[in-house]
Amino acid sequence: MSTKPPSGTRDFLPDDIRRREHVIGVVRDVYERYGFEPLETPAFENIETLLGKYGEEGNKLIFKILKRGEHEASGEADLALRYDLTVPLARVVAQYQSELPRFFKRYQIQPVWRADRPARGRFREFYQCDLDTIGTTSPLVEAEQMTAVAEILTRLGFADFVIRINHRAILTLLLAKATLPAAQHGDALVALDKIDKIGRDGVAKEMADRGISDAGSSALLNWIGSGARPDWLDWLERELDAAEHPAFLNLRQILDVARNTAAGERLRFDPSLARGLSYYTGAIMEIAVPDLAGSLGGGGRYDNLVGMFLGRDLPACGFSLGLERLIVVMMERGMFPASVVRGGLDVMVTIWNHDTRDASLALATDLRKAGLRVELYPEADKIGKQFKYASARHVPFVAILGDDERARGEVAIKNLHSGEQTAVSRADAAAFVKSRLDG
Repeated sequence: MSTKPPSGTRDFLPDDIRRREHVIGVVRDVYERYGFEPLETPAFENIETLLGKYGEEGNKLIFKILKRGEHEASGEADLALRYDLTVPLARVVAQYQSELPRFFKRYQIQPVWRADRPARGRFREFYQCDLDTIGTTSPLVEAEQMTAVAEILTRLGFADFVIRINHRAILTLLLAKATLPAAQHGDALVALDKIDKIGRDGVAKEMADRGISDAGSSALLNWIGSGARPDWLDWLERELDAAEHPAFLNLRQILDVARNTAAGERLRFDPSLARGLSYYTGAIMEIAVPDLAGSLGGGGRYDNLVGMFLGRDLPACGFSLGLERLIVVMMERGMFPASVVRGGLDVMVTIWNHDTRDASLALATDLRKAGLRVELYPEADKIGKQFKYASARHVPFVAILGDDERARGEVAIKNLHSGEQTAVSRADAAAFVKSRLDG
């Protein structure tokens, strides 16, 4: 029997958890300082809640849950694992509309599931870190969300990211300019959304496979160019003769209010940005870093989604960070702080012999009361063996209560990185370790 977890999923060992908690801690702190409140929803939803919200491609990636009990033999599904956190949010807003504030700002950090093909940084079970604002069409919403995300990435140590921005209505103009029939717009956007993963040639091939003419796909790919440039908005607006078009006006408002924020210098208008989910209605955004096929996160405005549940449209906009991709890139670049890399312990207390167990336990208790993270070695092994274990656990300091130390009321503290060993009074042991950790 294989002991590997299912393809596209992972087990998280202690070092993995520490890295995740570090990133989540930064994300949660920034989200809350921007006024977003926490929300959690069930891991699975009624299947009709999810179907039809993500387009044909998304529907294929939903993990369906078969009916249970006497209905199992039917092979039908009535539930499904959530595909993202946005559709469940729309359901919540419709369900609790009378209890929510006029402008509902929420963040949600939970796993989602997609029956996708696993790849580097892409899994079937993964966490999303979402923030959304419901109830206003103000361009301040997009600007604030992009600023929060830029602050998170900067605090995590990213210096080379850009925030690509486009508008779904501008894409519609481009599709019409390329003379693609309206019935093929959805297929074209699904293919275009993959341009950073499979390139222009790959997009052209996928469009051909979807029945889009070579002339149409070539025209579209020529219009969007090959990447993000700050001057393209002016150029495209002139070429499309769309100076007063609401989409261009909206993008200019967003760019204007975001100009002097942490996101301002990162923003790049990119007409190739599509965001394949079908519920987007306005501005769309995505984070790009060099050498990563795909993005670290993205989002956009979806003013019609809540209306599918509520019966009337309600403006909404959101942004989602992909926790797994953040961690993959940070690990590859060595971006985690030393305190996260070294492990979760500050000091290990040794056992000198069988008769000193109580003294070692008392020392460990006092060190913990002082706020240190302490492991007590459980057996009276040779001291070298205990040091070897501490080193394997990445513990920076080892506390030794030998016969001489106990007779003098002292503790020997060994720094496993430098090899230096210092005798300190029993009462000062915690303060000594703390001072060296801070240094």
